[in-house]
Amino acid sequence: MSTIKFTKMHGAGNDYIYVDVQKYPIADPAKAAIAWSRPHFGVGSDGLILIDRSEVADFQMRMYNNDGSEGMMCGNGVRCIGKFVYDKGLTHSKTVSVETRAGIKILQLQTDADDRVTGATVDMGEPILANKEQLATADGQMTAGTVEANGKTYTGTFVSMGNPHFVIFVDNIDSIDLAGEGPALECHPLFPQKCNIEFAEVREDGVIRTRVWERGTGITMACGTGACATAVAAKLNRLSDGRSTIAMDGGDLHIEWRQGDNHIYMTGPAATAFEGEIEL
Repeated sequence: MSTIKFTKMHGAGNDYIYVDVQKYPIADPAKAAIAWSRPHFGVGSDGLILIDRSEVADFQMRMYNNDGSEGMMCGNGVRCIGKFVYDKGLTHSKTVSVETRAGIKILQLQTDADDRVTGATVDMGEPILANKEQLATADGQMTAGTVEANGKTYTGTFVSMGNPHFVIFVDNIDSIDLAGEGPALECHPLFPQKCNIEFAEVREDGVIRTRVWERGTGITMACGTGACATAVAAKLNRLSDGRSTIAMDGGDLHIEWRQGDNHIYMTGPAATAFEGEIEL
């Protein structure tokens, strides 16, 4: 067996195992993601993220959920890549481009007095409001549309950030049984590629409290693309002006949908939990 060095990192509690595959290649990352992500038996995480060089950007990101499925993109994960490559001296620039399956993302890194990265603002690109491959409606769109699942009727808005999201605004988010309601919505026939599900409550102070059932993972402390999708859905449903603080279980993410370029900008923390070695 070979020994792999990894770094456990999280963005607002959305935690992944990070490996520099230039140094430590992994032939079957899906299998590794399943084994290493298991609490008690492995490292424990929401999945595995591989960092590599790219021909079209500074670095390349590949992410695997803890069920072994490969994701398009992870907003919290890409911020942590910025911290990884800067803190380890793989780049000296505070502007970093990362190739993902959902396109190239540009990070503006934030550092502390010791020149360690504490967070980043990420240009997440334009939201996709019509995608027939991800939403099985005639036009691939849905704003405040209804879905039947779990013996209930849900009203939600579809937003793709490369990966699909369905945002459901509720009056009392504490009444939601996320573990009970999330799976049927994720796998609903309306979503051919399955779907990330967000339940969101707009509080009196304007902060949007959001909980996430993540496709291929389950309940997560936070979801960066989910926060972006929630902010977009809030704007589409006239619940915000396009600038939102999204309060998730693991912390706050700040989202701005800029009308000038139609891009979504996400700002949030990036932290290292610990480093270690594990057998492949």
